[in-house]
Amino acid sequence: MEFSETVSPDSGPQAVPRRRLGADGPEVPVFGLGSWNTWDRMTTDEAADLVARAVARGVNLFDVAHYNFGPHAENAVTDILFGEAVRNAGLSRADYLLCGKLWLWDYPKASFAEQLEVSLARVGTDRADFVVVGDYLGALDVPAVVTDVAEQVRAGRFTAWGVNNWSADDLAEAFRFARAEGLVAPSFAQLKYSLARRSVPEGEPYGRLFDEAGLGLQASDVFEGGILAGKLHPQRKIGADPGGIRERIRESYPEVQRIAEGFDATPAQLALAFTLTHRAAASVLFGASSPEQFEANLGALELLERHGEELRAAVAGLWLDRDVVHPGASWGTDAPTG
Repeated sequence: MEFSETVSPDSGPQAVPRRRLGADGPEVPVFGLGSWNTWDRMTTDEAADLVARAVARGVNLFDVAHYNFGPHAENAVTDILFGEAVRNAGLSRADYLLCGKLWLWDYPKASFAEQLEVSLARVGTDRADFVVVGDYLGALDVPAVVTDVAEQVRAGRFTAWGVNNWSADDLAEAFRFARAEGLVAPSFAQLKYSLARRSVPEGEPYGRLFDEAGLGLQASDVFEGGILAGKLHPQRKIGADPGGIRERIRESYPEVQRIAEGFDATPAQLALAFTLTHRAAASVLFGASSPEQFEANLGALELLERHGEELRAAVAGLWLDRDVVHPGASWGTDAPTG
């Protein structure tokens, strides 16, 4: 499927393009800001400045979660700090898109209704625009999840939803069940996708969902916790490492830097521009801890415009999870393809 790009007439001439997040999903900016271990790395004034600057540039999508479930049982306050930043920036709820998360680690003991009540209150709002249903280990009761999500849609908590690192088989089942029951089907998948990790987003199982079901792609963890942007030894908790390739990713950084310099770009710009070349890519999430870093990352759009057709060939050798992570697997069930 193809995604047309538009520029919001209300966001000014420098606004980033927008794409539809799946055939039946909302229109979103191609970039969105994540929240995990982000807002707590800034002062109150810096956070408000960053939020205001992002919205002014059309980057009004914010992925915000309550990180206190399963592997994320961290008592993090980044969601609370984001809410404070929005208020300090003088923004109204209509000024931004909120992508929330529903966790499956303690589900159904921790119901979706209860999770939303807490997480939305921590941000300081009564609704999200859409949500991502989180990753999981083992078997998943897909009909129950789809039914419970539909209940929250009917309750007005959000209007669209996606999944985070689900297996392609479970996601296909969610589509079939939702359509058979007349319920809202997932419109996008938030997947690990980067210069190094491509097996799932570019594999055949998800490819069918992109092409036949109209699924949109929301890329996450594009910097591998900062490693692909040059922070080789992050001092904070970062995402999971399917296939155990993180050290190889760290070792690949000099080549990332060499390729980026050849395009007169930064490694971060190269990483972001690459993900937007995927045929189903609608938005890319990244973390920024300063306005300067945010503005620099937007330079990925100029790189994409100048060299989009060349990027894939230039970075072909950086694909490190090929034949390591099964293309139809969730991050929790990765396995060799052979």
